[in-house]
Amino acid sequence: MSALWNDRLNFLSKLTLRRVANMTKVWASYHCSKWSGKAVQWGMPVSIAFEPTTSCNLRCPECPSGLRAFSRPTGMLQPRFFQATINDLAPDISYLVFYFQGEPYLNPAFLDMVHYAAAKKIYTATSTNAHYLTDSLARRTVESGLDRLVISIDGATQQTYQQYRVGGKLDKVLEGTANILKWKKELGSKTPLVVWQFLVVRHNEHEIPAIRQMAKESGVDAVWFKTAQVYDFENDPNGLIPNNNQYSRYRRNASGLMVFKGNNQRHCWRLWHAPVITWDGAVVPCCFDKDAQHTMGSLQQQSFRELWQSGLYQKFRAKVLRSRSEVDICTNCSEGVQVWG
Repeated sequence: MSALWNDRLNFLSKLTLRRVANMTKVWASYHCSKWSGKAVQWGMPVSIAFEPTTSCNLRCPECPSGLRAFSRPTGMLQPRFFQATINDLAPDISYLVFYFQGEPYLNPAFLDMVHYAAAKKIYTATSTNAHYLTDSLARRTVESGLDRLVISIDGATQQTYQQYRVGGKLDKVLEGTANILKWKKELGSKTPLVVWQFLVVRHNEHEIPAIRQMAKESGVDAVWFKTAQVYDFENDPNGLIPNNNQYSRYRRNASGLMVFKGNNQRHCWRLWHAPVITWDGAVVPCCFDKDAQHTMGSLQQQSFRELWQSGLYQKFRAKVLRSRSEVDICTNCSEGVQVWG
């Protein structure tokens, strides 16, 4: 059986009747809202992204963390706060992403928090630049119960890789990958699913065939090609938008101007099923709100359920149902756009 099928079965094995019922409530409330134009929410989140840290060791040009461009507070998620939040949410949520901004492995308690969530049979995933996957941390990662590990590898050569992953070393990524695969084998573990993620931009699109071959030789479970979000896509100052239209979220119109492929339809599945919790407890409606400008409230002052069902959250959902073009973070959002090439 393929690793991807094992991954699907692994996810399904963690579902409970309550979690399936919650999925059904969320799905039904979303479609009822779409149909009626009135925001309703009958369930709790299906998936949550929890931010381990805002810190990062790299300087990627389209990343607020890499650019040190946050206006919100920066810091590290604390285990006690994380555990209290997960205790509240665990009966209903099915999927937990340990990632928003920053490099998760910079948080010393990161793998302890993964283990805590895994013990509650929540499917766990994270994304990393793999520079901290030493032999010992690779072993701890496998032992933590992490279900999916996405490793960013945006080049098949150091020269190409470092153009986007500024300050990064490709050999560290390859070494970290090898360490994870080694410990999976030695410990006889089917998890985590190890995925290489290749962010396709103009300077690396020619290396797609090479990275496919490298992935095959390395033994990773999958390699995924992701389209890039470019903030100033009209001008593309960093020259990131690829020439191959298959791997771009943007296109040139009849006037030769670069435009977003999305159509900003009046709905958004994310607002009904997948909120984000920042390291300090702010709840934001979407992973595109990287600077937490649309905070729905703080878990330091209110319970998650209160925030999730609050008038403020419902007003935000209703606003998107009226017109996504009214919301700044929605205008360059991948909802309804091809993300994976």
